[in-house]
Amino acid sequence: MPSPSEPEESAMVNGGELVVRTLQAAGVTTLFGLHGAHTDTVFQACRDHELRVVDTRHEASAGHAAEGYARAGRRLGVALVTAGGGFTNVVTSLANAWLDRTPVLYLTGSGPLDGDETNTLQAGIDQVAVAAPITKWAHRVTRTDQIPRLVAQAIRIALTGPRGPVLLDIPWDVLTAEVEDDVASDLLSLGLNLPRAETRPAPEEAGEAVRMLAAASRPVVVAGSELQRSPSGVAALRRLTEMTGIPVFADFEGMAAIAETGESYAGLVQGLQTFGGQDEAPDVVLMLGARFGLNTGHGTGALVPLTARVIQVDPDGRELGRLQQVALPIHADAGGACAALVEAAAELPWPDRAAWRARVRELVDRRRTVVAEAAHEDQPIHPFHAAEAIAGRLGPEHVVVADGALTYLWLSEVISRSRPAAFLCHGYLGSMGVGTGTALGAAAVAGEGRRTVLVTGDGAIGYAIAEFDTMVRHRLPVVVVVVNNRSWGGTLHYQMLLAGPDRITNTRLENGAYEQVAEAFGAEGYYATSLDELDKALERALARDVPACINVVVGVEPVPPEEQILIGRDPFAS
Repeated sequence: MPSPSEPEESAMVNGGELVVRTLQAAGVTTLFGLHGAHTDTVFQACRDHELRVVDTRHEASAGHAAEGYARAGRRLGVALVTAGGGFTNVVTSLANAWLDRTPVLYLTGSGPLDGDETNTLQAGIDQVAVAAPITKWAHRVTRTDQIPRLVAQAIRIALTGPRGPVLLDIPWDVLTAEVEDDVASDLLSLGLNLPRAETRPAPEEAGEAVRMLAAASRPVVVAGSELQRSPSGVAALRRLTEMTGIPVFADFEGMAAIAETGESYAGLVQGLQTFGGQDEAPDVVLMLGARFGLNTGHGTGALVPLTARVIQVDPDGRELGRLQQVALPIHADAGGACAALVEAAAELPWPDRAAWRARVRELVDRRRTVVAEAAHEDQPIHPFHAAEAIAGRLGPEHVVVADGALTYLWLSEVISRSRPAAFLCHGYLGSMGVGTGTALGAAAVAGEGRRTVLVTGDGAIGYAIAEFDTMVRHRLPVVVVVVNNRSWGGTLHYQMLLAGPDRITNTRLENGAYEQVAEAFGAEGYYATSLDELDKALERALARDVPACINVVVGVEPVPPEEQILIGRDPFAS
């Protein structure tokens, strides 16, 4: 024991401990990662503080799982990967989150500071420079005592609109170095106030918007992912539709925001494709956090009419008026703006929109009827019928993840009627194979009383098929439906169109007992070649609280409507 005249030595804590304390102070409860020596101090601190780490079989899956966790849970996702190859393996996830505006904190290890330019292990690239163009913010920590401040800063940037990914690169020697515990506690108290307020439009902007909507003959709302991720967005939209009776559509991720809008619910925005001329097309369109581009007809007017007066709300001013003229641009958080619209709408009388809602449902149903009538083949199963069978077993208690080019396009034709808790599929990057990781993250969202279902193609499942092991080890009861057309279907169709049926090359995948691979990792496996077998497999798999894989064989020849639209055809032309 030290003598009374000797000061007692302060306890010391390392950089990994500071990372974990800061994350927990910010409310983080789950990380996704793959262990590496450079980041071991963080893993050790997670163990000491009982901070959950879902360790995957590949860093790419860890990144996509953090995305899925953020998207399904409307919260920050955190991915933890090691230096060098660990970092480069999450670059696709970084780009995906950047384009889709998903709030993810990527924590990467790197070589020691004194190892720069020494040709040492996993230290030969500038990870921050690689990440900078595809993140909201990327930074390298060079002092251990600055870890709490910089982790908190990264989290604030990720969660502030427009939301998006950030990367914090922490060298090995910064993570292993120690500081005094009492100093660390003082540092930890700095800068942890996270953003809560949502930016709102000026009262006159909200007033003008609701007056435009009230005066319209055929108004519609289009909700996007930014509304879904806003803390007040879902409740505000539900209240707005209750007050106004306006039909509401959504892009893929926005579907969760519109699920509880009752009679106003109209499904995916692609349903506007079958609306006719001036007497049917919407005349005022309110876009709440939805962007012009891939999901809204690329500014052609096919979905958002060029004749319509558009009110566009977005936290990123660069998106306002992109591709199409906007009558009223509002630079604000989608949820905050929707809440302001509710307040302004309370001051106005609203016309009865029942007839317009009924007409919208008729026009949306017309699309489904056309697609169903064209689906004739029975053997192998027509992919539209397989999608119908899958969607028929799903509902508000399910988070649905879709992966694979043809798979998600066929599912998008039928999923709206299921009103799932979330519908997550590839975004603007269009990267294949992201769905397995996304489903892991979605399944890790605790306390929601939901089941995650991944509907994927046989090509896409191959990217991360070892993650069945992760599902089993971490008791994540994902039901994986492999819609197996024994090919890279999207590119096979491209070859048939441009090169001809006799020039099909390198797009066949004729092997693959995917359900047996799942069984080898400890999951349940099912094989289906008929709709009856598929339905029975779905019923059993969804009733059991364990990971499962259903391998269902379908035909490759049918071309989904959205693929036809992408290549310049109109499958709904009369």
